[in-house]
Order: sequence, then C-alpha cells, then structure tokens
Amino acid sequence: MSGNLQRVIVAVDGSEESMKALRWALDNIKLRSPPSHAEAGSFVILHVQSPPSIATGLNPGAIPFGGPTDLEVPAFTAAIEAHQRRITEAILDHALKICSDKNVNVKTDVVIGDPKEKICEAAVNLHADLLVMGSRAFGPIRRMFLGSVSNYCTNHAQCPVMIVKDTA
Repeated sequence: MSGNLQRVIVAVDGSEESMKALRWALDNIKLRSPPSHAEAGSFVILHVQSPPSIATGLNPGAIPFGGPTDLEVPAFTAAIEAHQRRITEAILDHALKICSDKNVNVKTDVVIGDPKEKICEAAVNLHADLLVMGSRAFGPIRRMFLGSVSNYCTNHAQCPVMIVKDTA
C-alpha cells in the first residue's frame, strides 16, 4: 500500500482480530519516508479503555440497592481502574511484541471512553491518514444489540478506514 502515509492508527482491543489487523498493517502499509528534517511516518497503536463507571455498571455516585456504601465506592472504583490499567498494559505489550521485529516507527496512545467515538476522535486529533481495524464476525442480531465499532468508524471517521477481516 502507498508510501505517502504519514500517520496510520491501528485500533487494538486485545482481540485476536485486532492483533491480526495490526500484523496486516505492519506487513502491507508503507509509511512515507521523510526528508532529513521531517518526522518519520508512524504507526499509532490506539487502545480505548472503558471509564470505570461503565466497567463496573455503576453510574458515578449511584449506589445499587444492597450494594456498597458511599465509603466503599471510591475503593471499588480505584480497584477497577488498576485492573483496567493492567489489562491495557498487557494489550499494548502484546501489540508492541508484534511490532518488535519490524523496522517501523511505532507509538502508543490510550484514551478513555466509548470506543466508537474515541477512535474517531483520535483519528482527527492525531491527524491520521488511515485507520486500520479488525472486524469481529458478529451476526446481525448480536450486531444490532452490541453495535459494531468498525461499522461506526467506517461511517464516521474523518479519514479512510481499512477493515481487516479474518479470512481463516
């Protein structure tokens, strides 16, 4: 694929589909070779972490019936945040290991929020030339209830989007 791309974002969520998309991008996309005074093209590995309120199923400040007291919620939220950080670190470590034998400039970025919206925002904020994502094989019913991040990004991202489907 073209050598005129300066910044390619690859969204990873820890799924095998997202890691296959990363492998595909590294193997098939050639970044722009910069003049001596310019920054080299880069791949940005993007991970979107859920906010603790979504991960716990709690609205901020909401105490479920029979649930934790006001004093227990901050500790619970802190534990969830620490757990999410460990998951994020594991996902990024795995992605960086995939990149380690390639001779490419790789950066990482972590944002917190709804993946559909945050991936599209990151594409704008990072001035992406291309967004690469994996696609999970959700059936129509499951997709209707869970939504499709790749479908949303295809329709809302401000840059071209490459969906890497599992061919196995």
